[in-house]
Amino acid sequence: MHTGLYHALDFAADGKSLDFLSIPFSVDRSPYYQVKVPVCRVRNGTGPRVLLMAGNHGDEYEGELLLGRLFRRLDPARIRGEVTILPVANAPAAMAARRRSPLDEGNLNRAFPGDPAGTPTFRLAHFLEHELFPRHDVVFDIHSGGTSMAHLPCALIERQGTPDRLGRALELMRALGMPYGFVAENGATAPTSMAAAARAGVIGISGEFGGGGTVTPETMAYTARAIDNLLIATGLTDAPVLSVAAPVPAPMQLLQLDSHRQAIYALRRGWFEPAVDVGARVAAGDLAGWFHDLTRLDQPEEELRFEEAGIVISRRLHSDSEAGDCLIQVARPVEEAGILGRAA
Repeated sequence: MHTGLYHALDFAADGKSLDFLSIPFSVDRSPYYQVKVPVCRVRNGTGPRVLLMAGNHGDEYEGELLLGRLFRRLDPARIRGEVTILPVANAPAAMAARRRSPLDEGNLNRAFPGDPAGTPTFRLAHFLEHELFPRHDVVFDIHSGGTSMAHLPCALIERQGTPDRLGRALELMRALGMPYGFVAENGATAPTSMAAAARAGVIGISGEFGGGGTVTPETMAYTARAIDNLLIATGLTDAPVLSVAAPVPAPMQLLQLDSHRQAIYALRRGWFEPAVDVGARVAAGDLAGWFHDLTRLDQPEEELRFEEAGIVISRRLHSDSEAGDCLIQVARPVEEAGILGRAA
C-alpha cells in the first residue's frame, strides 16, 4: 500500500493478472470516488523485468490499443521474467480524449517526481518513480504527437547515466527497428518519465509513434514491431506477439534536439501554413511555412524560416495558432560516438 494510492499487486506471483491502481479523489458527484488506473501483470519466474506504459498523454492511442492487445495475447508460459503493463497510465485523460487529466489538469509527463499528498496526477507520478519503476530493468513509455501534432516516427532516450548505461539504452533503442532515434537532453531533474526512470536507476526508452489523435495501419504496424522487438531484445520472449514478424532493424539515424532555436513558435494569434512536412531535411534559412492573419486581409502572410539545419521531427496540425504554440521543429543528425562521449 502506498500513501494516497492503493493496489493489491503481488509482484512475486506467477501467471497473468489484471488489477487497478486506486487513487482516492473526492469529486462533487461522488465523495468517495477513486481514480482507477488499470495495471496488467504477466510473470513466469525470474528474468528480465520490463514495464510498458502508454496513455501518459491521454490522446495518444497506438500504445494504448496495442498494450491492451499485448496483455490479452501474452502467454506466461512463453516468457521468461515479468512484464508490467499500464495501457492508460493517465486514465482520466484517456477517458476524456485529452492530453491532460480533466480532474486536476495534470500532465503526467510533467509531474515527476510527483507528490504522495498531491492531486491524482502527482500521486500517480510519485508511485511510478518511487515504487513501480525501481522494480523493473527497462521502462518503455509509448507516445505520439497527440491531437495537435504530426511527429516523425522515432524512438527516444535521455542522455543520462554512465557511458555503459547509455550504451545499453542506445542498444535497446536501436533494437526497436525505428527509422530514427532521438536523444533528449532534459536534464537529471526534468519532470518527465524518462528522467524519472533515470533517477530510479532504470533504463528508460520512449518514442513518438503517430499523431493527430488517431491511429493508422502504418503507425500500428511499426508500434507493434517496436514492442515485439524490445521484448525479444531484453530476452523476455523469443518470438513476436503483436506483429507478423519482427525484422532485423535497419540502421537508425540518431537525432538530437538541444536548443529552442530548433523550433519556430507563434508570437501572436495567426494561422500556420507549413511549407514542408515531417521527415524533410532542411538547411538554415530554408522556408518553413507562412503565418497568416485572417483579421488583417490587407497584410501579406509572414514567411517563417528555419534558424538551424536538420530533419523536421514535428509540426503543428492545427492551423489556428496562438502565441507560444510550437509550429514546427527540427532535430540535427548526430553520431553515436558524440552521444557516448558526452554521457554524465
